[in-house]
Amino acid sequence: TESKYPRRGGNLKTRNTELGSAVTGSSLTTVLPASTTVKKSIVLSSESRKELAKQAKVTKEERRAQIDGRHRYLISRLADGIDLSEQQVEETIISDDKFQLIEQFFAPSGLKKLLFFYQDILQQKSNASARSDGSTNSLPQKKLFITMGSTEDFTGTCAFFLRTSDEVITASNVSQEVNFGMFDCINGNILQGLEFFLSQIMIPALKSQQNWGAVKEGLKNSQIQEFLYSVDKFVGTLSSSQQNIEDKIQLTKVDIDIYVRNLQNPSDYITAG
Repeated sequence: TESKYPRRGGNLKTRNTELGSAVTGSSLTTVLPASTTVKKSIVLSSESRKELAKQAKVTKEERRAQIDGRHRYLISRLADGIDLSEQQVEETIISDDKFQLIEQFFAPSGLKKLLFFYQDILQQKSNASARSDGSTNSLPQKKLFITMGSTEDFTGTCAFFLRTSDEVITASNVSQEVNFGMFDCINGNILQGLEFFLSQIMIPALKSQQNWGAVKEGLKNSQIQEFLYSVDKFVGTLSSSQQNIEDKIQLTKVDIDIYVRNLQNPSDYITAG
């Protein structure tokens, strides 16, 4: 063909070569930018992590500078109750995403409660590699964190601070205006933990209370007695609810076919009834 149609063959060869170059050029144009993009994304990812770490460090130091006598009071109560050092509690608080809740708690007419959970949280190993199924190794680790109490499951210890008035919380009045308490979710049973807290701590404290504010009669007052009776009744309800959950009745599955197999007429049904 080349000898018979040299010009056509030459043209065809040239066209094929041009086409091959075009395809090759196109392939290079596609591959090189992709490789460059991957490299750029890796660099950007590394730079982003460094920038985020830098911002987190700045935020922590800004929060550390805000800590005063009010924060110290909270930190000391938490450290005593959870058996952590005050330094550990401080580092946890200033690193928490919900740090602003503390300021909202201190503000005039602010939050009525401030909650902390101390419990096992699954932490992914820093050197863990992904398994073949895509999962990673995770280990439970105790962690203290601020919570609203409605987004995380409660499985460990709850430490709480309650306001007694709408006044602004200051370093001088924090010990009078803020009450601290704790209760445990014993073996995953929140009812048992709440019952223990009320029956063993709160009710004895209330019944030994001498000063009831404007109520001069104290424990002899009918309203105070009614209040204590309602608390006792509530604790009893918690106890019975817990028992009902633990000792729930298991109904045995019955094969009724053996009873209805031989029922043929109305008299058989009457006899079976």
